[in-house]
Amino acid sequence: MRVVVADDDVLLRAGLASLLERNGFDVAGQAGDAEALLALVHQQRPDLVVVDIRMPPTHTIEGLQAASRIREELPDVAILVLSGYAEVEHAMRLLATGQAVGYLLKSRVTDVGDFVDTLERVAKGGSVVDPALVQELVSARRRDDPLDVLSARERDVLSLMAEGRSNAGIARRLWVTEGTVEKHVRSILTKLGLAEADDDHRRVLAVLAFLEAR
Repeated sequence: MRVVVADDDVLLRAGLASLLERNGFDVAGQAGDAEALLALVHQQRPDLVVVDIRMPPTHTIEGLQAASRIREELPDVAILVLSGYAEVEHAMRLLATGQAVGYLLKSRVTDVGDFVDTLERVAKGGSVVDPALVQELVSARRRDDPLDVLSARERDVLSLMAEGRSNAGIARRLWVTEGTVEKHVRSILTKLGLAEADDDHRRVLAVLAFLEAR
């Protein structure tokens, strides 16, 4: 799998590239700013781009803007955005563009194996959303928020759905049967007024769209 890494911190960038190479990825190039990233991606056409959200010159959301450009111009390239902050509004725009996209907070990447697994899931077309991003949306909900109809267990399932987990994956995390998870998912979608779908990606996008429009 060919990967391009973008981060303005040269040590972090080199460290991430080294980690990826040790885990079987082919690092096709590295970039330190959004302009260089766009040029590199058009030149190398990688399978996956891993990009920091904050890059020169203003260190605000240049990385996220570059990721959005890549998604528009090269929709087959998978994208994983790494961030130190939960940039809800801008992240939602990228996540709503389609599959093969992910958003993780750097502080929550504590296990190399899990991180590599996330990269592979995104590259294969999955959608991965950091639970902190979901929590930002949930905590800002209105007093009459429809999410109030969900039980505590359904909220747990909802968060894992937003991480891109399958029903089987959710069952393993919560130590319940897959059949129990299926019942929770059906209940969540019914309570939120969302159409049922077997496709995990569409299910995630449907939930995120609902949360954004709360």
